[in-house]
Amino acid sequence: MATKPAVLGIATSLSGKTWRWRAGNMEIGESLTGHLDGIVDQLLLGRGVAREDLAKQRTPVLREFLPDPAIFCDMEVAADRLAQAVLAQERVTIFGDYDVDGATSAALLIRLLRDLGLGAGYYIPDRLLEGYGPSGEALVRLGAEGSSLIVTVDCGAMAFEALAAARDAGVDVIVVDHHKCAADLPLALALVNPNRLDETDEAATHGHLAAVGVAFLLAVSLVRTLRRRGFFDARKEPDLFALLDLVALGTVADVAAIRGLNRAFVAQGLKIMAQRRNVGMSALIDASRLTRPPACSDCGFALGPRINAGGRVGESTLGVRLLTTEDPDEARAIAEQLSVLNDERRAIEAAVQEAAELQLERQHNRSVITLAGKGWHPGVIGIVAGRIKEKSGKPVIVIALDEQNLGKGSGRSISGVDLGAAIIGAKDKGLLVAGGGHAMAAGLTVEEARLEEFADWIDAQLGAAVTRASAEQTTTLDLAIAPRGLTPELVETLEQAGPFGVGWPAPRIAVGPIRLVRADTVGTDHVRLIAGGADGASFKAIAFRAAESEMGQALLHGAQGRRLWLAGRAKIDDWGNRPQAELHLEDAAWAD
Repeated sequence: MATKPAVLGIATSLSGKTWRWRAGNMEIGESLTGHLDGIVDQLLLGRGVAREDLAKQRTPVLREFLPDPAIFCDMEVAADRLAQAVLAQERVTIFGDYDVDGATSAALLIRLLRDLGLGAGYYIPDRLLEGYGPSGEALVRLGAEGSSLIVTVDCGAMAFEALAAARDAGVDVIVVDHHKCAADLPLALALVNPNRLDETDEAATHGHLAAVGVAFLLAVSLVRTLRRRGFFDARKEPDLFALLDLVALGTVADVAAIRGLNRAFVAQGLKIMAQRRNVGMSALIDASRLTRPPACSDCGFALGPRINAGGRVGESTLGVRLLTTEDPDEARAIAEQLSVLNDERRAIEAAVQEAAELQLERQHNRSVITLAGKGWHPGVIGIVAGRIKEKSGKPVIVIALDEQNLGKGSGRSISGVDLGAAIIGAKDKGLLVAGGGHAMAAGLTVEEARLEEFADWIDAQLGAAVTRASAEQTTTLDLAIAPRGLTPELVETLEQAGPFGVGWPAPRIAVGPIRLVRADTVGTDHVRLIAGGADGASFKAIAFRAAESEMGQALLHGAQGRRLWLAGRAKIDDWGNRPQAELHLEDAAWAD
C-alpha cells in the first residue's frame, strides 16, 4: 500500500516527525462557517467509530455501554457472597492499593455498603513498609481481628502466597482487579478481573477497565442480587449513579483507555463530580483551586496527583478517608494535607528525575531504558518513568534500590508495547522477586544482583516491539486551520467529541502559516509564544517542558522571520475579561 502524503507537505517537523491525518483531510483554512457541524462526526470517525454508531458515541451514556455483569467470571459468586455479608451484618474489610485507582475502588465499595446498612472497614498497605498488594500476614491478621470477608481492590490478581495463607486461616477473599493474570489463578473465593485468561471474548473486550470500573460492575451485580432477595422491599435502593464521580477519577488517573464503557463512565462521572455530592471530592476540588466544573484533564493533573501523594510520600489511608468522609471539616483538612504532600512529592520527584536522567546517556542503544539508584524514593519512580518515557519515546523502568539490595521498580510503556506481560514473563523466568501490571504500566521487585540480567532480558524481549512502534514517528492531526479559525467556538466544538484520554486522544490541530511575534521561556522550561498570521489574527501558544528540546531551541533562537505551522491542542484561556483560544504546542514545522 502506498504511503499517504504528509500533511501540509511536512515530512520532518522540528521534533523529527512526519505529519499525518488521523482520518481524512480536514484542512479548513480561514473560515469555520459550515464546517463546525461536521467536525465532531469527523473526530469520532477518526477514533474508530462506525458511521452507524455516531449518534450513540456523540453522547456516551451508561445504558448504551454497560454490559451484564454476569458475563464476567466469578462476578455472581462475588455478588452472592457480598450479599450474604450484608444480610448477616458480617465484618467486611476492603483491602485497597495506595494509588488513585485503589483509593477510589475502596471508597466506592465502602460508600455502597454503607448505603446498604453495612459499615465496612478498610486496609491500605504502607507503600514503603509493606509494598504493593496483599500480604498473607495482613490478610490473616484482619481475619483474626474479626473480618470474615475481605475484598481486595486494584490488587490481588497475582497474590498467590497471600491468598493461600488467607484460605488456610479460613478467611474468605474476593479479588477485584484489572491487572494482568497468569494462567493459574490464586486461591480466592472469587477473582473478578476482565483480564483473566479464561474470560469469554465478550468479557475480555472490557480489559481496558480500571479496577474502579470493575468495582462498579460488582456494585451493580450486588444490588441486583439483593433486589432478587427482596432486600429493597422495605428500603430504598442505593443511587449507583452517585458513585460515578469516583469511577471517573480512578479511571482517568490510572491512565485507562477512554473508550467504550470507560468513556461513558468518565462522561457521566464528570457530571456527578460537578454536582459535588461527595463531601471529600468537593474538598479535593477546592484544594486543587478549580473554580469551574472539573474536566477530564483535571482528574489526571490536579485531583489524582493529590490522592496519589498520600500513598507516595505520606499516609496511605488519606485518599480513602477523604473520599468516604461525610464531615466537611475533616474533608477540608485532609484535602489540604494532601496538597501539602503533593508539593513535597514534586520536590522529591524533581531530585530523582535529575539523578535518573544522568544515566540516560549510557542507555541510548537500549530499546527499553532501565534506570536505578540507591536512596531514590519509591513513591515517585512511576512519575519519573512517565516523564522520561515522554522525552525518550521508549518504555522506561525506574528502580529505587534500598539498603537491603532490593529494588522496587515502576515502568511506563509506549503504545504497541505490552510492558505488563513482559514483566510477568521476567518473573516467571526467575529474574524478579515479584512483578505485574498492564500494557502501559507495571511494577516489580528485583534483587540488585539480578538487575543487569533483567535489564538485558527485557531489552531483548521487547526490542522488536519497540522498533515496530517507533518505526514511523508521527504527529497525527485532526484539523488544519488558519490563525483566525482558532476561536473559543472551535474549542467548544472539539470538546463535544470528548471526554479525551488514553485510547481516545484529544484533537490535535495545525494552525498556520504563522510568524512568531514573541518567543521566550516561562517557569522552569516552558516555551511561550505569540504567533501572528497573514490573516491579521494572533494567538498565544505554550509548549510545556520544551525549552531544552530541539523544537524548543528552534522556536527560541532560529524562527525569527520564518513562517511556521504549529500543532497542538486548542484550549480556552479564561484569564482576563474575555475568553480566548490558545494552543498547547506539541510540534512545529517550517512552512517555507
